[in-house]
Amino acid sequence: MTSLSSTDLRWLTSSYSDNGGACVQVSADLAATDRIVPVRDSKAPADAVLSLSTDAFAAFVGGVRGGRLA
Repeated sequence: MTSLSSTDLRWLTSSYSDNGGACVQVSADLAATDRIVPVRDSKAPADAVLSLSTDAFAAFVGGVRGGRLA
């Protein structure tokens, strides 16, 4: 994995996340080069960052869109 810290990444929050701050943020910065999608809690950005493979993240998004992860 590229040696970037979480502060070096550009974090995105979904426009649908207007729920009082209980949302996650993702970074697409490493998807093309390392096939990794970092994910963090928007309420605790200095805490742990999960690194999901692009395949795992795509499966997660597909599950949400398909209503399989309610």
